[in-house]
Amino acid sequence: MQASRFTAGIGLALALVAATAAPAAAKQGDLLVRARAIMVAPTESSGPVLPSFPGAGVSINNAFAPELDFTYMVADHIGLELILATTKHSISGTGTLAGVGKLASTWVLPPTLTLQYHFLPERHVRPYVGAGINYTIFYSRNASDALETAVGPTDVDLKNSFGYALQAGLDVDLTDKVFANIDVKYIDMTTRATLTSGNLVNRVDADINPLVVGIGLGMRF
Repeated sequence: MQASRFTAGIGLALALVAATAAPAAAKQGDLLVRARAIMVAPTESSGPVLPSFPGAGVSINNAFAPELDFTYMVADHIGLELILATTKHSISGTGTLAGVGKLASTWVLPPTLTLQYHFLPERHVRPYVGAGINYTIFYSRNASDALETAVGPTDVDLKNSFGYALQAGLDVDLTDKVFANIDVKYIDMTTRATLTSGNLVNRVDADINPLVVGIGLGMRF
């Protein structure tokens, strides 16, 4: 709900800007470079933490970060986009582990490549949709003080993820080279977390599947 309200508000603002913008077509051979502020909102679900906590699960918090992306227009209507960003997330216990609170933290690097279709490349308001692939790398993983107080020193491992990505966005010209952008992605992202505390090993499978909502500015080269 938070992501959808954010998207609707920004979309209205861009539509108002578009009324005074000068048209500047995107065309084959153009390179579009965007800098966005993004919100990564997991729509997560998890299995139990086994074998020790069958009545527990995990949740993952939202995160905000800057993002850089590059779109190369291979044809007037077709673009290839690569996004680069990294976010830090907290992993918290649910169910019987809710009282522990934060269990661990991790940085997430999800490079994503999408093939886009741009509906109106000659207009100053240019919607697009895309689909592609994502490979997510989890790094700098650390157990929380609360978890280590409860069970002792703990090593945290998160399995990297490979999945698909879906995308919809809108470019709105501000000048002949500069444009505003709003973009929403859904990323298929799963992981298995392994928590090793001495001789005790617990594992939990989680579907993270974040919505990534971004707003920013771009430049056409």
